[in-house]
Amino acid sequence: MAIGWLTVLKLVPWGDVIENAPKVASGAKKLWQSVGKKTVPVAPATSVQAVAGSPAPTLAALQSQVSELQVAVADLHQQMLASSELIQSLADQNAQLVKRVELNRVRLLWLAACLLVVTGLLIARAVM
Repeated sequence: MAIGWLTVLKLVPWGDVIENAPKVASGAKKLWQSVGKKTVPVAPATSVQAVAGSPAPTLAALQSQVSELQVAVADLHQQMLASSELIQSLADQNAQLVKRVELNRVRLLWLAACLLVVTGLLIARAVM
């Protein structure tokens, strides 16, 4: 099992991974800064009590809640855009890794074929 992991690690194009690492790290840092520092907005207790205590909420209270929700939706939209950018960067890096693994697979097949031919020639020469 350890040999399988060693083979996989050898096939990873570490140059490309290292080259793209700053982009991924900066995207993750931006995402964390936008998401990590924000707290969940909590409605003030007085407005909740006023709405719960009255049979029908006032127009001003409803407008206040709508504006708070609009701000929250705008923040969520910005976070979604930052997440999408990070996901796109990771997807591009993954595509590069897949291309490199496929290239290494083809090279390995060619190397195996050449090794078979050379081995066959050496055996034929030894028999003669």
